[in-house]
Amino acid sequence: MELYDIFLEHPVITTDSRNCPAGSIFFALKGDKFNANEFAATALEKGCTYAVIDEPEFARDDRYIVVKDVLKSLQELATRHRKEVGIKIIGITGSNGKTTTKELIASVLKEKYKIHYTQGNLNNHIGVPLTLLQLRTEHQLAIVEMGANHPGEIKALCEIAQPDFGIITNVGKAHLEGFGSFEGVMKTKAELYDYIAADGLGIFIHADNGYLKQMAEKSKVHPDKQVAYGMKSHPDLSMVTGKVMAGDPFLTMECQTGTVFDVKTRLIGTYNAENVLAAVAIGHFFGLKNNQIKQGIENYEPKNNRSQFVETGKNKLIVDAYNANPTSMQAAILNFAVMQTEKKMLILGDMLELGAQSAEEHQSIISLLENNGFEHVLLVGKEFQKTKNTFRVFEKVEELSALLNEQCPENYTILIKGSRGIQLEKIISLL
Repeated sequence: MELYDIFLEHPVITTDSRNCPAGSIFFALKGDKFNANEFAATALEKGCTYAVIDEPEFARDDRYIVVKDVLKSLQELATRHRKEVGIKIIGITGSNGKTTTKELIASVLKEKYKIHYTQGNLNNHIGVPLTLLQLRTEHQLAIVEMGANHPGEIKALCEIAQPDFGIITNVGKAHLEGFGSFEGVMKTKAELYDYIAADGLGIFIHADNGYLKQMAEKSKVHPDKQVAYGMKSHPDLSMVTGKVMAGDPFLTMECQTGTVFDVKTRLIGTYNAENVLAAVAIGHFFGLKNNQIKQGIENYEPKNNRSQFVETGKNKLIVDAYNANPTSMQAAILNFAVMQTEKKMLILGDMLELGAQSAEEHQSIISLLENNGFEHVLLVGKEFQKTKNTFRVFEKVEELSALLNEQCPENYTILIKGSRGIQLEKIISLL
């Protein structure tokens, strides 16, 4: 019996020997510090029916399926399943906002379709196959998030997921250590456009973004394959447009899909306007009525420390501590600068994986803070420690936590933003 037939009988996949549902298949992946072939027997004992391994010496009976490469087998199985289920897939990538945009699109499309979409940020060479293997025949559409921090990774994920449609939220200065330059970011993200140009049905493009337009042109995406959205109207494009009506603290927008309607989101930050418009454009393209699109967007509540608004009793927190790069950090600071509230404080963590440009980018953030007249600023991380500034800087979040335990600010509106590795979420309970 081939692996796909076994999967159809046992459609639950696990790669974690600590989580082995009865009847599941364990894929023994290898990491830098572990070899899961060693845990195959444990997985079978805990409830898995089969274990897929690539080191024959670990096979003890016919419950072990020996393959040449476990990861490649997982990816090939996912692609086969994606083809067999045969539904339309929207691939999504971008430097900022891709997870929020994915969640918004999903919330909108749920109003009409039975959909499947990437959970959390399972968006890499393992997460994408696992997402695809959760597709079921009852699903009508799927949204697959694709992340990358090195050249060629989006191309590889496209070959696995084979998206029919693509959306790049934006391109910014993220993972420069892996990409080498902003041009490297553009080239890698454009691999999604390249795939759609050759084998897909269409892209959804933020028409105000010159970089994305340039990338679509270079990838030779035919104009008939481009569905545009933006804050401005472009006479040569049939498109969804919108404008910001309010953003203090929650974003309210007026959207135009041929007719006009208002959307009151639960998102913090006017920089989320383009993410909302992407969801509006995709909902409109797939035949949803304005009231369904409005309902889907207004139903979405941010979680996981992404654009969240939290009232603690002591302070009002704008928590955007899941990740940070120079583009998203600048947008968050500028949005915070125009918010109408008297007592403002910023707690910012390092932006990681910027490579040789890290010192320059962190100093640029210091200049932005100074130019906007912020006085109450706490910084966390070794990169901010290297900058010239007059603010208080802590090497680790634990040092900041000790201060907040002794001197907790009160009646402030506080922006909390930093890269995931800085772990600023640890201070939320103290504020």
